[in-house]
Amino acid sequence: MELLRERLIECGWKDEMKALCRAFIKKKGRNNVTVDDLVHVITPKGRVSIPDSVKAELLQRIRSFLVQAAV
Repeated sequence: MELLRERLIECGWKDEMKALCRAFIKKKGRNNVTVDDLVHVITPKGRVSIPDSVKAELLQRIRSFLVQAAV
């Protein structure tokens, strides 16, 4: 999980998600937004915006781990 966190920070994804959250809160009003609201709105955007390179690297690491574990 640490690798994923590092890669998302490096590519600017974390900052992008933070900006989306802030914009949503500003639009709706700070007192009118719950964590559930944020999760519902931001999660789909967050998932599709993860760079393919990050997905590919993690998938390769998982495959390598599984191959080593099977030996």
